[in-house]
Amino acid sequence: LVTLVVGQTAVTVSVGTKYQRIDGFGFSQAFGRAAEFQNASSDLQKQALDYLFSTDTGAGFSIIRNRIGSGGQGDSIEPKSPGSPTATPSYVWDDDDRGQVWFTKQAMSYGVSTIYADAWSAPGFMKTSGSESSPGYLCGTPGHKCSSGDWRQAYADFLVKYVQLYAAAGMPITHLGFLNEPDFSPSYSQMQISSNAAEAIDFIPILYKTVQAAGLSTNLTCCDAMGWGTTTNNYVPALVRSGVTSYLAVITSHSYSADATSAITSTPLPKWNTEGGPNTQFTTTWYGSGAANEGFTWANKLAVAMVRAELSAYLFWEGFEIRQTQSAMHLVDTLDGRSATPSGIFWAFAMWSRHIRPGAYRVAATGSPSGVITGAFVNADGSVVVVFTNSGSAAQSAALAFSSGFTPANASAWVTSNSAKFASTPATLSGGKVTVSIPGRAVVTVKL
Repeated sequence: LVTLVVGQTAVTVSVGTKYQRIDGFGFSQAFGRAAEFQNASSDLQKQALDYLFSTDTGAGFSIIRNRIGSGGQGDSIEPKSPGSPTATPSYVWDDDDRGQVWFTKQAMSYGVSTIYADAWSAPGFMKTSGSESSPGYLCGTPGHKCSSGDWRQAYADFLVKYVQLYAAAGMPITHLGFLNEPDFSPSYSQMQISSNAAEAIDFIPILYKTVQAAGLSTNLTCCDAMGWGTTTNNYVPALVRSGVTSYLAVITSHSYSADATSAITSTPLPKWNTEGGPNTQFTTTWYGSGAANEGFTWANKLAVAMVRAELSAYLFWEGFEIRQTQSAMHLVDTLDGRSATPSGIFWAFAMWSRHIRPGAYRVAATGSPSGVITGAFVNADGSVVVVFTNSGSAAQSAALAFSSGFTPANASAWVTSNSAKFASTPATLSGGKVTVSIPGRAVVTVKL
């Protein structure tokens, strides 16, 4: 086997030139997938949890996204209308939340501290449609009057109560969202906003004040659109113009209708991709044809999102499912009911999330080899991580040098390709420079 390697490229990392802070990488176990996880055998549980959260052998995911249920009994903390917006609600808490309580505790045991709770919809009785699973708007928001009254404050109280219930159980929710894909009308939990985000702009200050009045430090997010096109072109400009970004901590979006490919510069708020995944079959393939479910396809998405679009976090849709290989929307499955199997996409995430930890900053990296996206990061502990994503078929060689402020004492490198999954690969340190080879259609992560 002869591997073609083109000429070596000098890459300079300037640790003093910082860009976005990295909050982490993650996934969800919503809609009962957490309960499915909880009901798996203890051995299978451990395998899957290690794959997802271990920083030694797994991906080291550091963010989880839980769904705030809005349906009937067993799904919502307020399954029945109190009769009016000002009536005292009857909250119900089962200390389970469709398995999400167990799942959250498991994640926290691995060191996860960023917990994002997001509501797909307000309870149906608070909406213009009267149903949580039918298109509708929150009653009382601009242009949406309801005979039952104005439910804006009641919805804010509902969300805060959910956060308080988790806090009382020792699970502090760090981020809170009140919308999910408001530009989409599915047949399940949903709530809409207009393209000018008028309803969100109206509700955000109410929710913020309610969170503050409760003495919570929970951060607010908006708006989890279907794709970055709507987020970039519609929602963010409207939120910025209105001034409500002062109440928010994070801009959120999904990547179904459009990926994050360029930076949003109109607001300094961190940007998170909070959901994404391909609508096709689960596969362990790294690279074959460049299909949507292949690992390298997602490696490239991640590189573009984190380096060019300057995202602070990237979450896949779901983490673990059992014998659901008709779908590629989760990262780990079990094909035989006994052993956990990671997808090719899982390894794409692991090349970023295991060593780039929450609190890291992306820093300047110049001189990337042709066809290679290079992302450099400084962790809170002072370590430097450089991720090379080579979309070409030929191997590349890079010689890493560092500006003043960092001198590498040692170097380690790992590669994921068609023939390797997070395997150790040579990183030669000499004279303050580190040389690595990056195979074609592969990702190499270097830690210094």
